[in-house]
Amino acid sequence: MNDFARAIATAFSLIGEADPELLGIVGLSLRVSLTASILALAIGAPFGAFLAITRFRGRQVIIVLTNALLGLPPVVVGLALYLLLSRSGPLGAAGLLFTPVAMVVAQTLLATPIVVALVHRPATLLWAEYGDLARIDGLSALRSIGLLFALGRTSLLTAFLAGFGRAIAEVGAIIIVGGNIRGFTRTMTTAIALETSTGDLPLALGLGLILLGLSVAVSTVGFLLVGGIGKK
Repeated sequence: MNDFARAIATAFSLIGEADPELLGIVGLSLRVSLTASILALAIGAPFGAFLAITRFRGRQVIIVLTNALLGLPPVVVGLALYLLLSRSGPLGAAGLLFTPVAMVVAQTLLATPIVVALVHRPATLLWAEYGDLARIDGLSALRSIGLLFALGRTSLLTAFLAGFGRAIAEVGAIIIVGGNIRGFTRTMTTAIALETSTGDLPLALGLGLILLGLSVAVSTVGFLLVGGIGKK
């Protein structure tokens, strides 16, 4: 019990003293996860809205597959990317394996299905209500998607926050394609896993507290922003 108390005290000390290693890990985690979340929103939101306003052969299959990918195992994504980016893989010449770029790609792949699903469902309801008006006005598919985005700002924010939550908490895929290299590809989740296994509990606890704080902050901000948008 005393060891645990000392570890907690040391963890708070690391946070309070702005330990350089801790700040570097947190900074990289935020850069990678925010980049992946923005990319997932840029890819997934238009695709989700497109599925809501169009009808074509195979559309339902795509929707089912997209929802199935919500439970995609991160380690499978990491393994697939590893095979693609390794020296013997088709993209090996790009030299992206064990870099932050590979980690961004992995997190984007995991977050995009979440964005698609969370945008598609409310967009379908909005299109059922406003679709006829859009057709009468002769709106193109691109302008119709823009209309849905304007009407469904809350769903876009929710999708982004959900994607960020998935990305920031991810460990399986990024440890495979990033390698958990100290000072280069080590994020909060991979560092927590490593430091716990080596017995360095203070750093692991410090990072865990920051990660928990970020999760609570993101949820709180999302709740407040969604509530504010809903009142307008």
